[in-house]
Amino acid sequence: MRLKGEMVIELTDTNTGAVETLQETNMITEAVNNILGLNPMGIYLKASGEYDNSVLWNGTLLPICPNMIGGILLFPAVLEEKADHIYEQGKNLPVAYASNNVNSGSNVARGSLNQTESKKLDNGYKFVWEFTPSQGNGNIAAVALTSALGGQNAFGSAAGDASTFLLLKKVDIGDIPKAKQMTLFEAVELDFEKNLLYSITFGTSSVTITKIRIPVFNIGLNEKLDDTTYTVLEEQTLTTESFTFLGDYTKYGEFMDGHDGYWYGFSNEPNSSGDAKMVWIRISKKDYSFTEGSWTLSKAKLSEVGTRAKDGSYPERNVKCCVRKGYLYVPSYDKKGVYKINTANSADVTLIPLGFTSKLKSLGEAGSCEVYMTLLGDMIVAGDFQITADDRVIKTQGSARFEAMATPLFQYKNFVFMWGGSYGKEHRCAYLLTPYLASINNLSSAVVKNTDKTMKITYTLTEETM
Repeated sequence: MRLKGEMVIELTDTNTGAVETLQETNMITEAVNNILGLNPMGIYLKASGEYDNSVLWNGTLLPICPNMIGGILLFPAVLEEKADHIYEQGKNLPVAYASNNVNSGSNVARGSLNQTESKKLDNGYKFVWEFTPSQGNGNIAAVALTSALGGQNAFGSAAGDASTFLLLKKVDIGDIPKAKQMTLFEAVELDFEKNLLYSITFGTSSVTITKIRIPVFNIGLNEKLDDTTYTVLEEQTLTTESFTFLGDYTKYGEFMDGHDGYWYGFSNEPNSSGDAKMVWIRISKKDYSFTEGSWTLSKAKLSEVGTRAKDGSYPERNVKCCVRKGYLYVPSYDKKGVYKINTANSADVTLIPLGFTSKLKSLGEAGSCEVYMTLLGDMIVAGDFQITADDRVIKTQGSARFEAMATPLFQYKNFVFMWGGSYGKEHRCAYLLTPYLASINNLSSAVVKNTDKTMKITYTLTEETM
């Protein structure tokens, strides 16, 4: 079965009544087929008993229209027309969007579904979205169908950010011994295609890297899908001279995937005045060779990059930093900005002002494990702000989007995974990243929507037999 989409955009000048009309056809991406056809780590299977939580498909994702496809995203620049191009991030974030309901709030980027004209067809669905003069303004060069949840706030807005992620599966891992839980909680990289997870921990003068096999797309004869049977394939301990996790009772530090062939470790104690002191290590993924050193960052007033606790009653990890394209991002001590530090040149330090005082809350529920900042594609996502690929700050609502988190997010196509827990309630969770591109529709010529115009988009999606 093949899907065909036809779209009509009508821009009406409220002063003259003149109507500008564009009619386009689209291409369909792999987004919906990924959700229906992929099952990484058995997310659609009940694996660990009565405490598993799974998404309720009917009404949430099915029928496909108007749920899995039930929203629309409008972009300022064209989209790459490839079937596997299912997310657009970085510099080309949506200027407008709409879901499968009426926008009753104050979010001016969001339009409303015309519930009278939108309807199920014999062979598909007809969507009609409307934007008032104050809604959805900006340059529009491309349009994409998305999920109903993705059309509520896209990647997050001041009106809401929880809709960006839909919990698909929560697996209880409380029965795993604490030491094995901590190994999972200290994960820095997950290679989905190779069924491999890498975990890094610290010692007094050492760093230990653990390579683990976990069943992602194939399962061994003696394996389960609840993390109780993960297999340690290799453990490598590096003896360090200058790198360690600083602090006495509280150990300050974090390890990050640089996505450049290296893992990075950082440690600093928070400082409200003077120059920030930080020790660092860079480890080659290829052969585990490493370099290490220390920085004195002039006049930088940093929050800690993170904290660890392995000796308490529960495994603990708190993450407050991330690495993107060779730069370490760390919140300022006063929560009013984020420092951007060049990992290859510590003299290259920039303070990115947020424009407000962040609450600096965890992305997930508060508890013994918390993640305050993570990387999603090339966008930094924090509790109540985002930093785009060109270091532009977007303020968001700041709601809890996840269960208690210990690890950064690990993404595979439409899905993001994390491990976490709080005070004896440990879990692995899988989420759907909802603002995917279900279709791609580049306009033959871009249009400008402004406060003098209303906009109506009629999008008809039909099934054609092969």
